Amino acid sequence: QVQLVESGGGSVEAGGSLTLSCAGSGFTEIRGCMGWYRQAPGKEREPVGRISRVGGSTMYADSVKDRFTISLNNAKNTVTLQMNSLKPEDTAMYYCAADVADGGIWKWGCTFDAWGQGTQVTVSS
Repeated sequence: QVQLVESGGGSVEAGGSLTLSCAGSGFTEIRGCMGWYRQAPGKEREPVGRISRVGGSTMYADSVKDRFTISLNNAKNTVTLQMNSLKPEDTAMYYCAADVADGGIWKWGCTFDAWGQGTQVTVSS
């Protein structure tokens, strides 16, 4: 059974930093990418960024570019999201996503078919 488990969420003041981690299990390897999405109250889930398994190329939403960094440990099927200079508008539930099978949501050249349960990030002004 495929599982993605996020950790590292919490509350921080604006300008602060948080690091989210996501550990995957139940599959041999990531087929294409791992990434992060987020969903704020009353809003649709939106992509934050992704990293490819081969080559490590990254893509980010404009709203987080130059503030967030994604890294991947292929051997451990673990993806990390380093978030700096956090803003109140970054407040959301953050979800880890991975490409481990056919189908799913396509974004930035990747198809995400496995999802974590989410971890809450709250940024106060």
